[in-house]
Amino acid sequence: MIPIKVLVPSGVLGLGFDLEALNNGVENNPDIISIDGGSTDSGPYSLGSGTSKYSRAAIKAEWKSLMIAREKAKVPLVIGSCGTCGTNGMVDWMENITIELAEELNQNIKIAKLYCQQEKNFIKKKFQLSKIFPLNPAPILNDHLIEEMTNIVALAGAEQIQECINTGAEIILAGRTTDTAIISALPLMKGANPGSSWHGAKVAECGALCTTNPTSGVVMVEFDKTGFTVEPMSKNASCTSETVAAHMLYENADPYILHEPGGYMDVTYSNYYNINKKKVRVEGAKWHPSKQYSVKLEGAKIAGYQTSLLVLLRDKKYVENVKKWTDKLSKFLKKEINERMDIDTSEYSLEFRHIGLNSTLGELEKNIRSPVEVGVLCLITSKNQISTEIAKLINPFLLHFPLSSNEELPTFAFPFSPVHSDRGCVYEFAINHILELDSPMDAFQIKISEV
Repeated sequence: MIPIKVLVPSGVLGLGFDLEALNNGVENNPDIISIDGGSTDSGPYSLGSGTSKYSRAAIKAEWKSLMIAREKAKVPLVIGSCGTCGTNGMVDWMENITIELAEELNQNIKIAKLYCQQEKNFIKKKFQLSKIFPLNPAPILNDHLIEEMTNIVALAGAEQIQECINTGAEIILAGRTTDTAIISALPLMKGANPGSSWHGAKVAECGALCTTNPTSGVVMVEFDKTGFTVEPMSKNASCTSETVAAHMLYENADPYILHEPGGYMDVTYSNYYNINKKKVRVEGAKWHPSKQYSVKLEGAKIAGYQTSLLVLLRDKKYVENVKKWTDKLSKFLKKEINERMDIDTSEYSLEFRHIGLNSTLGELEKNIRSPVEVGVLCLITSKNQISTEIAKLINPFLLHFPLSSNEELPTFAFPFSPVHSDRGCVYEFAINHILELDSPMDAFQIKISEV
């Protein structure tokens, strides 16, 4: 069964891919089509709320193309981290889309759903049994913190995907997985080199990001007993030793080591060869299995309720003294909020960000220039749903607050009306831990359906 070809259409479903390149991939006879469906890149909201960050319409349109490709290739189609966060609800959401498309395309398919969401009582029990260990950074775990979680997921590895493949399902809808597991699973099953299976999966996890044309999307990885070969399916893209080797730097703390469920991969002694103008061959990665099988846990909880306001400053004096102005305004507002609303600062936080000056890095910004205008973003985050009322109190002062007491009241610019925007619940990651398992499937469930 070696070599094994894995077709990766894109770094994530919802980002788009080149349909011509996808068709080229299908013509090259893949053994499986694998695509990621999620990430924590955009922060904790998706996991906290259990929702997708991508448009359902966009997901359905792209999934339709992949279901047509799967039908033509007669191979399994796998998606990991359904609906961005990989909760059970998002796996079911993806199943509903799949069923709709199967009916539209007149396809008969067997679906395997991999559930990765964790019950709070299960996590509490494992914690009490000292089976959960913190990563860095991670808060101190206890039963109270676990109970605060809105959603907890475990990241599946290759073993759980392999169990789904063994069901004979044509389509596999997986909850939260590592990005690499959905690519490495089949090569590992079929006897490909373990280190190279994980290394090739890491290289291809973001589709054409390992090529000279990252937006083209589609790559094919061929795995065998000694290494892997990667090639873009777009006519306008190439792989080079540099673009392939560089991907170990992507979202990875160590450019040589990659930790996965069941062990870690080491590319220290990997060699990269340019086969031609498009293909790169890689050999030499080593896989080191761990003595204890473990998976990563991710959890999010409500951090508060947030309302934002935005005001634009163009007056030169205020632009040049914006930090002095917001410091003075912040002190004034906290006093007003306490006196008028009887709300202490322990019940809310007030933050100002200077857009166009240092809103990304804050005090760490070293490249300070003199902008023509500055946008002042005011964020109110409260423990309960009082942030909107606080924002309404702030409104007139944000529009007219003077820098000094002996000047006329200034007037700044509100870009829209009303100037406040309710953001509702805001979430924070609160579980970043490792869960030890006696068996890889102990924290996961597979459900089968046929359409």
